[in-house]
Amino acid sequence: MKAPSFWSDPDALAGRLLSPLGALVGAVTLARMRGPAVRASVPVVCVGNPTVGGSGKTPTVQWIAARLAADGCHPAILTRGYGGSLAGPARVVPGWHVPAEVGDEPLLHAARFPTIVSGDRPAGAALAVAEGADVIVMDDGFQNPSLAKDLSILVVDAAAGLGNGRVLPAGPLRAPFAPQLAMADALVLVGDGEAGDTLAEAAERLGRPVIRGRLAVPEAVRSRIAGRDLLAFCGIGRPEKFVETLGAAGARNAVLRPFADHHAYGDADAERLLAEAGRTGLPLVTTEKDAVKLTGTAALARLAAAAMVVPVALEIVGIDALTPLLARLRRP
Repeated sequence: MKAPSFWSDPDALAGRLLSPLGALVGAVTLARMRGPAVRASVPVVCVGNPTVGGSGKTPTVQWIAARLAADGCHPAILTRGYGGSLAGPARVVPGWHVPAEVGDEPLLHAARFPTIVSGDRPAGAALAVAEGADVIVMDDGFQNPSLAKDLSILVVDAAAGLGNGRVLPAGPLRAPFAPQLAMADALVLVGDGEAGDTLAEAAERLGRPVIRGRLAVPEAVRSRIAGRDLLAFCGIGRPEKFVETLGAAGARNAVLRPFADHHAYGDADAERLLAEAGRTGLPLVTTEKDAVKLTGTAALARLAAAAMVVPVALEIVGIDALTPLLARLRRP
């Protein structure tokens, strides 16, 4: 979905009028979050966000899984597979499963780590353990109580913050922020911004560690886009973040053609983008998340062949803040 413009404006009339409904939604969500939970036989790390939309959660999940693997663990990523038709539990197999079945983000995860999609998170955790996992990194699910969490981390885009600070449908929050933060163990802020600084102060007042990170493009890709004008397309929670990432990687300018988050590309999209690239002479660039969806038809295959994929990875600042948190995962 595309976020309504009033979600970023605290003074917008629509947000104020919808606030009573948002208060009800928030109260129901908080009550649900305190519901009963099933405990897995291995530790569970939950990486969630307090809002809907993009926050940098996917690279955070992969960073944590990679860190656990470097420490000798065998992590599996558990996700419900947003946008996919497969209820699961099932292990995602790249090259076999397609985004329409499992969603786009699970295919990105499965390229690096064992990944399970399951609408029933306890059942998904059981399959992950049966597949050999000794720790589970859950992508999203912070507001879902069904699977007990040993460590919960909230991820927020430091530039976007909490938008207008209101709860769905009045704003982007899934529930009031302060109670969500109180139920979390740490806050990860991706990027920079005054909104993030304000949230960091709130976390520190609650005694929650604040971990700073930034999205970085590999050097091999930076050298290909440095100083160039680009035609960028993506369907992510905050499309302008992709342009910011390209600029930080050295691109001179990027013309953005945004789509809704989790957009399913069709032939018309491909033909329009290819035509614009041919007309302007600008090279096409897109995200890894979008690239996995450019399959299934000849037009999408041509777009995939023409578009340069720009991967990003999370770089953590102040890694020592994570050490005591990850140590908590060692069950006796």
